Amino acid sequence: MTRPTIPTDSIRIFCPGTIANVSCGFDVLGVALAGVGDHMLISKSNNKGVRITKITGQDLPLDIYKNVAGVAALALLGHLHSEAGFEIEIHKKIKAGSGIGSSAASSAGAVWGINYLLGSPLSPEQLIPFAMEGERLASGVAHADNVAPALLGGFTLVRSSQPLDVVTLPSPSELYATVIHPQIEIKTADSRRILKTNIALTDGITQWGNLGALVAGLFKEDYPLIGRSLEDVIIEPIRSILIPGFDTIKKAALEAGALGCGISGSGPSVFAFSQGKQTAQKVAQAIKAAYEPFDIPFELHLSKINPQGVCLDNA
Repeated sequence: MTRPTIPTDSIRIFCPGTIANVSCGFDVLGVALAGVGDHMLISKSNNKGVRITKITGQDLPLDIYKNVAGVAALALLGHLHSEAGFEIEIHKKIKAGSGIGSSAASSAGAVWGINYLLGSPLSPEQLIPFAMEGERLASGVAHADNVAPALLGGFTLVRSSQPLDVVTLPSPSELYATVIHPQIEIKTADSRRILKTNIALTDGITQWGNLGALVAGLFKEDYPLIGRSLEDVIIEPIRSILIPGFDTIKKAALEAGALGCGISGSGPSVFAFSQGKQTAQKVAQAIKAAYEPFDIPFELHLSKINPQGVCLDNA
C-alpha cells in the first residue's frame, strides 16, 4: 500500500464496484472491478465526529445515521475510541440498487480513507466488520461479500461471518467482466425477501460442487472449469424473474463466447466472465444488440478484475 511521504489532511480515493455471489457463491463470494467505481474525498476536520458534506451523482442523505458511509465511519471511530473529526465528499458513479456494490463502495471507502488518515492502525482485513455495518443499514443484513473484495481487491471468499473469516483468492490474468445494468432499481432488502429459506439437498450438492470447482478454477487459471462452475441452481431461478430480459442477456453472452453469465449481487445488473478482452468486447456487443429491443435504458461496463480494492485516486 502506498504511503505519503509527508503528513496529509485530505485524500481522494477510488472505491471499486463489485460483483457479489458470482453465481454459485451466495453471500460468500465476491470480486472487485477495475472499470467502475465511486470517488471520495475524505478530509480531517477540527470538529469531532463525521460529516458528509457533499454527494454527487445520486440523491442520497447527508445524515450520517442514514448514509452507509456515515454509519461505517462511526463504527470504526467508535472501535478506535477516536475523537478525531472527518468530512466526506462522495461522488457516486455506481447507482444505488444497481447490483454492483453501490453501498459497499461507500462503506468500504469511508473506513479505508479514515483509517489511512489516522495512520493505518488497522489492516484492510480488520476494516471489513465496520464496512459491514454500512451494508446492514442498506439491506438489513451485515454481509461481507461486497465489502471484502472492495477492501482487499480481487476475489474473496467469506468462509465464516461469525467469527469473520475472509479468504483471498487468485484472479486469473485474462479474466474480464462484462456487466449490463438495466436502469431499474432492485433493493437488496426486497430481493432477499423473495428467497426460499429451505433448499433441496440435491440443489445444495450441485451448488457446493460448483463453488468448490470455481475456487479451484481460479487457483488453476482453468477458464473452462470457471465457466462450467458459473451455475446457480438456488438463487438465480428466483431472482431472475425480477430482471426483464435476463434469459435473453444470458443467451446472447454465452453465444458470443462468454465463459458464464449470472446475476450480479441482487440484480438487476447481470455479469458475464470472458477469457481475454477481445472476447469480452464481443460479449458486450452481443448483449447490447440483444437488449436494445427491450426499450429499457441500460449501462454497459467492461472491466478487468481489480487486484487492489480501495486505493488512492491519482487521476
